[in-house]
Amino acid sequence: MSLGVIWRISVITTAEAGDAVAELLFRLSGSAASIYTDAETRRTTVAVFCERPPADFAAKRALLLEGLHYIKACGLDIGSARVRIQKLSRQNWAESWKRHFKPIEIGQALLIKPSWSKRLPRAGQAIVVLDPGLSFGTGQHATTEFCLRELVRHRERRQRDRHSGRCAVLDVGTGSGILAIAAAKLGFRPVRAFDFDPEAVRVARDNARANGVESHIEFTRADLAKLPRQLRGRYDVVCANLISTLLIGERLTLAGLVKPGGLLALAGILKSEFLEVQLAYGALNFRLVRSRAEKEWRSGLWQRNGAGTQDRRRACL
Repeated sequence: MSLGVIWRISVITTAEAGDAVAELLFRLSGSAASIYTDAETRRTTVAVFCERPPADFAAKRALLLEGLHYIKACGLDIGSARVRIQKLSRQNWAESWKRHFKPIEIGQALLIKPSWSKRLPRAGQAIVVLDPGLSFGTGQHATTEFCLRELVRHRERRQRDRHSGRCAVLDVGTGSGILAIAAAKLGFRPVRAFDFDPEAVRVARDNARANGVESHIEFTRADLAKLPRQLRGRYDVVCANLISTLLIGERLTLAGLVKPGGLLALAGILKSEFLEVQLAYGALNFRLVRSRAEKEWRSGLWQRNGAGTQDRRRACL
């Protein structure tokens, strides 16, 4: 296969159903999906990009159509839901990103932008330069943005309270490394991140190196279900942007990573699944601090109750 070729699997849908279709494509392909809405036609295209054509495309297409039918049955307008697979040159793929991957600001503290953007940061604004890849996130999705906003909010709260001590952050399922890189840029130390996919770990390390924070982040390949015990109870802030089944199934492990009084940001949760996640962590002595809903997603920030919680709330929230 030519190294200059990339395969694109796309669904034509509506802005209303864009995130749900992106999640469906992610679960079927294992690759993060891009979402692009044409400003004139209002037509939304959701796509994933692959290094090689899927060997079982017919079977996956059938599952994709079944999933689209389910999304429609849930009451979302999915539009034409036309599915396409096509071959692109890498140059055309890269150029297509430039049309719709724009810089995003997280409050006054953080700017995330692609390398081709000439956007300059505000005074005192940390900057993360991150280009889209084939499989990993860039902060455009609502669930990633929630975690980024919570990191910024926590940094600002610590600054107001003149909290200068170390604040340990863990990024679970790091993907592109965006949350870990942002945490390091915002001054959190130490920062650790892991992912089950070795390619994700490699990409995250490369992105951290490009942003000049590689020495401040410890990246490892690890399975959430088999974490070493020495990681337990060590983190002031844990971010886990995962699917709900994993957040619930591995709740004991995730809960055990957080210090008493520490914060746990959980994202990747559909609105219909949020209550189940809330109840699961409430039973483990976690208090829901706030949540945010966007389209069909709802993300939440929890605080672990326990020794020192009352004293630490002012610094953490």
